[in-house]
Amino acid sequence: MPSRSHLSDRLRAIAILACAALLSACGKGAPGPAPAPGPVQARIVQVQPQRVPVRLDVVGQVEGSKEVEVRARVSGILLKRLYNEGEIVAAGKPLFQIDPAPYEIALAQARAQLAQERARNEQAKRESGRLKELAREKAISQKEYDDATSTAKLSDATLQAAEANVKQAELNLSYTLVTAPVAGASGRAARSEGSLISTGADSLLTSIYQVDPIWVRFSLSESDLAKLPGGRLARGAGTELALRLPDGSAYPGKGRLNFTANQIDPRLATQQLRAEFDNAKQVLLPGQFVRVQLVAGERDNVFLVPQPAVLQTEKGALVFVVDPEGKAALRPVQLGDWVGSDWLILGGLKAGDRVIADNLLKIRPGTPVTEAKPPAAAPAAASDAAAKK
Repeated sequence: MPSRSHLSDRLRAIAILACAALLSACGKGAPGPAPAPGPVQARIVQVQPQRVPVRLDVVGQVEGSKEVEVRARVSGILLKRLYNEGEIVAAGKPLFQIDPAPYEIALAQARAQLAQERARNEQAKRESGRLKELAREKAISQKEYDDATSTAKLSDATLQAAEANVKQAELNLSYTLVTAPVAGASGRAARSEGSLISTGADSLLTSIYQVDPIWVRFSLSESDLAKLPGGRLARGAGTELALRLPDGSAYPGKGRLNFTANQIDPRLATQQLRAEFDNAKQVLLPGQFVRVQLVAGERDNVFLVPQPAVLQTEKGALVFVVDPEGKAALRPVQLGDWVGSDWLILGGLKAGDRVIADNLLKIRPGTPVTEAKPPAAAPAAASDAAAKK
């Protein structure tokens, strides 16, 4: 019968042989080294320096080129409104009628006073003429003649004042018919018929907004101004101006700058500007918000790459370029604005660089890249058959 120590040695040997067999079996199924990844097909864009217009897109607000408050110039009862609120009115069109009766009476009184002063003036001149002959003949004293001459001159002054009173009365009477000072869109009537109108702070009757041409106010921030040649937008600099309406459609016709502030607003850090647009069809209305699109100058020696080619990270913008060995390499770039469907690249690229424009999820630095073939056009016969269906 074998001893306990001998059995222990045999068991230890069997365990060693089993482990060796297990390791050998595992070794037979272990995978070998991973094969190198194949080249990735992608669209490649070879970039060249370009000259690109500087485009800005900001919010603007429409206002009338003339916004006139129509106010009463004489007090009285408002008898009638003579226009339809909101309609386009011509310059000089009657808008309101204030009760003219008190002013007609005042005009009649002024004319009567003028007639009296004319009669007195004629009498004073006749008296001065008679006394002049008597004074020459020494029939009266010089003082009597001097007094008559002074009376005639005072009568002339009184007559002039009476004539001025008549003109003032005629003017006040004309003010009872309130007319439009300019052509434009009329506003809501501020006072109703029968109201007592005064000439003080409560004299506003309505407003007129001239809408052809019409103005659009907008402003450029310091970051926008930094993109412009010279860092500012000057009047007469050949700036192209266009509008986008609230529904996204383009407004027909181009605008022109008619005001540029000569300083930066310290509260908003913006430059205030104003453009003028033709508005014969009254498409634009005062108070409306629109998008102002302007082109001011050009950027030279910049690059355009498709938007999907740009990777934006915490450390900045990156693009993949194909190096001379045909492998992908990351390149940091300085971004500008969008230009259509492309990114404007201000720095980081050079002429002839080959930028990878798609399939970026499969690409890592060092990945071999080949240019993808453009999709083949569908045969004409197939297109005709599909059209017939």
